[in-house]
Amino acid sequence: MEADISRLSMPLGEAMFTQRAIRRLRRDPLPTEDIRLVLEAAVKAPNGGNAQPARFVVLTDREQIRAFGALYREAWWAKRRDEGRPWTTRDAIPPDAGSYRFAARLADEIGDAPCIVLAFSTGSGGASSVIPAVQNLMLAARALGIGSVYTTLHPVVMARLYTLLDVPAEAEFHACIPLGYPRGNFGPTQRRPTAETTYWGRWGNPPPWGSG
Repeated sequence: MEADISRLSMPLGEAMFTQRAIRRLRRDPLPTEDIRLVLEAAVKAPNGGNAQPARFVVLTDREQIRAFGALYREAWWAKRRDEGRPWTTRDAIPPDAGSYRFAARLADEIGDAPCIVLAFSTGSGGASSVIPAVQNLMLAARALGIGSVYTTLHPVVMARLYTLLDVPAEAEFHACIPLGYPRGNFGPTQRRPTAETTYWGRWGNPPPWGSG
């Protein structure tokens, strides 16, 4: 049976302009047909030479997700050590470091997510083909009312991750995307105006809409 793409009927502009990083997820399980639909959207993304190197490992088993969650939490704090952050617990993160506090909460709670998607490529150098697929997946999730966030891992846990999931050594890891119904709301989001982030013709030149 083919996936019902008519369920992705949310206007593209609405999906893009209300998509945000959803780090607080409910534990309610996701329907398998919804997981399949977002993966069907993912594989339709452009990719280099139509080589289609993206591969996805989907976790829905509670014990497996908890095992992964322990690795993710270890990886998150390993990154903070690499950055020279002095914190060792979430409570130690100062209030003015809000983005870190939110990310630390995800590290504590990701083991309770109903679904984890891990994106790989069949060989090295496949990021330019995998990242568009992940964005398709996340936009499709938004259209279904499913929250998501793009995250990564740290080398300290990678060998154990590959062992846990039986990933072949030649596959390259690119992203971890927890999925679940949000505890909270989707957008709108606060972003810098494009007049500040876009240059016209050469670096530093404002675009036509930002030169007034």
